[in-house]
Amino acid sequence: MTLSLALTGCSADGGAGGGGSDTLVAYTSQSGDYQINFNPYSPTAIDGPGTIFEPLFFYNIARKDKPEPRLGTAFSWNKQGTELSVTLRSDARWSDGQKFTADDVVFTLDMIRKTPGMNSTGYSGTATAVDPTHVKITFDKPSFSNGPQVLGRSWIVPKHIWSKIAKPSEDVMRKPVGTGPFKLAGFKPQAFTLEANPDYYGGAPALKKVRFVTLSGNQSGADALKTGQIDWQTGPVPDIKNVSKNYPGYQAVTVPMNQAALFTCSNADLGCSGPQTDPAVRKAIYYAMDRTQLNALAFENTASEISPGFALPERDHALVSPELTDRIAPMQPQADKAADLLQAAGYTKGSDGIYAKNGKKLALTVKVVSGWTDYITAVTTIAEQLKKAGIKLTVQQVSWNEWSDARGRGQYQLLIDSLSQGPAPDPFYLYSYFFSAKTTAPVGRIANPNFARFKDTKVDAALNALEAIDPQDTAARKPYYDTIQTEIEKSMPYIPILTGGTTSEFNASKFTGWPTEDDLYAFPAVWGRPDNSQVFLHLKPAK
Repeated sequence: MTLSLALTGCSADGGAGGGGSDTLVAYTSQSGDYQINFNPYSPTAIDGPGTIFEPLFFYNIARKDKPEPRLGTAFSWNKQGTELSVTLRSDARWSDGQKFTADDVVFTLDMIRKTPGMNSTGYSGTATAVDPTHVKITFDKPSFSNGPQVLGRSWIVPKHIWSKIAKPSEDVMRKPVGTGPFKLAGFKPQAFTLEANPDYYGGAPALKKVRFVTLSGNQSGADALKTGQIDWQTGPVPDIKNVSKNYPGYQAVTVPMNQAALFTCSNADLGCSGPQTDPAVRKAIYYAMDRTQLNALAFENTASEISPGFALPERDHALVSPELTDRIAPMQPQADKAADLLQAAGYTKGSDGIYAKNGKKLALTVKVVSGWTDYITAVTTIAEQLKKAGIKLTVQQVSWNEWSDARGRGQYQLLIDSLSQGPAPDPFYLYSYFFSAKTTAPVGRIANPNFARFKDTKVDAALNALEAIDPQDTAARKPYYDTIQTEIEKSMPYIPILTGGTTSEFNASKFTGWPTEDDLYAFPAVWGRPDNSQVFLHLKPAK
């Protein structure tokens, strides 16, 4: 799809370029047509969390702020951490006019507990409606760490609609009904539009419409910025450090948050197949990477160091384990270590320079979304780097829909993606999402979001223990983080590349109220959910 075709199909009521319009045009790096799906619990949802379906509170992952009320107004734990009491708004309504009550919260939490495909952290609480505006959630053990997930990442849905859905984790939700600040106004495969909810309890947002468009990739995104046809994107552009100079009227903000990695279908017991199921191969790839070169060629030097234990080197500095072999992944290749690992695993190098074992060459494929130029450059560069280490890597460019489906079902060997953060600035949630046995599934069934199919009893036990410890008690939590990080480093189901310097470019001449480095009131990624909804609520058309 070309840029002109995509934007022609979605510009009927303005929104591209120029000041004064109240329609924001957003590009989320969607490459290829949208497939309608506003189910906030689906890994292939195209939007909804935060905009249409709300959490009880908004948690800012960019800095340690006090949770901001959405459908909830207050919450408290009992001393033991076994009972969470939540007070709800009394003035919220669903977009079909029905009143929001505590029964909707209880229904949503019960549905999550009973539906493995929706329960990304293994929530096991029992919710009870005390009255229409109060809910009590009890746990059979101290569960402090469940708080931000329950309060900040549980998208509350209407009981009167969702109770009639037979398979809530699979329904694509074509006509979403939520309490959020926006409603679905229209959908086409090339674009969909959200419009301000006039009955929103907080008042209709000043931003009247948000149009999400598809383009053919990062270059098209940069071209659309240049011509003022999109207002917000998160992704690379040429000369990324001089956005305000090269794109008049636009500003940019960079936040090191998501951790780029080669995802591996790692677990043969769950149906994965291929050389990447051998930890020695995964670690050899890790040591063969030249991360300094990758940062320069693929990320314009906006990325930064990464820890193989996946605690953020800056934000989580106090939690990066001293027991890791590498507290920080090597920025230069270590060819000797890669060779030692492969040879110890029974591989021998052939006359063509590629290792082989049992007559099979050490050859793998890696999937990347077409148009994601930074990631395409990254995997192409990694392929060249691995070739020097005796590993053949073939790059497969596919549509986002194909890539997303393969990721969810485990039908891949390697793919490039990033590990996202949880509802609070704490690595516990990333570990719960991507490394817990509770959040994976056999190949062929959708995992959400432990896409690597990783299972480790020590990690699971440490996560269970962490749930019971007050998040403020760093000393008590540290040993469990040490266990998780050392086990992850040993197995390496996600091969760390770099911490992405997530850069967003936005039209500051058309809208005011954007996050800045001095005021990161939300993680400013257009694809961040519910973070993008918090940004939408802050924006106003420029006068």
